[in-house]
Amino acid sequence: MTDSNTPLQRPTTRAARLSVIEEILLNHIITSQSQLSGILSDEGIDVTQATLSRDLDEINAMKTRLADGTIAYTVGDHSVHQAAGVGEKAEQQMAKVLGGLVTSVASARNIIVVHTPSGAAQYVASVIDKQPIDGVLGTIAGDDTVMAICSDDDTASARAKWLLSIASKN
Repeated sequence: MTDSNTPLQRPTTRAARLSVIEEILLNHIITSQSQLSGILSDEGIDVTQATLSRDLDEINAMKTRLADGTIAYTVGDHSVHQAAGVGEKAEQQMAKVLGGLVTSVASARNIIVVHTPSGAAQYVASVIDKQPIDGVLGTIAGDDTVMAICSDDDTASARAKWLLSIASKN
């Protein structure tokens, strides 16, 4: 086994394309469909303008005026997040959910283990997955345990502390 990281691989499905578009809108300031199309092309996803328009409509993307006056695409209640992490409003929403459901948080190498009451792990994993948390690649949930896979050991340790602090806010 090598130490090099494997880049994220995506299938060429419509669902994967919609996921990529949403991720781009959450992590970048996108002011036009042509700009979005260019980023998608860099990711190896070529779409027509008509398909891109339908995709944006399907994920409920809308043009919003940002604090600096720029008009950019945003998704749902989410405004564009800073690349370093989750926005303050999203963190407050996460605290409401995680505060009542997280019973413990630990990290082991590049994995965060989150314990919940029985039956709550799927919901907690979904809350974590919906936020573009820097360094968190995804989650796996059982009945009362969530595993969040991080890009490296240091990120897992830092994000575990962060999740614990969010869960402790309420």
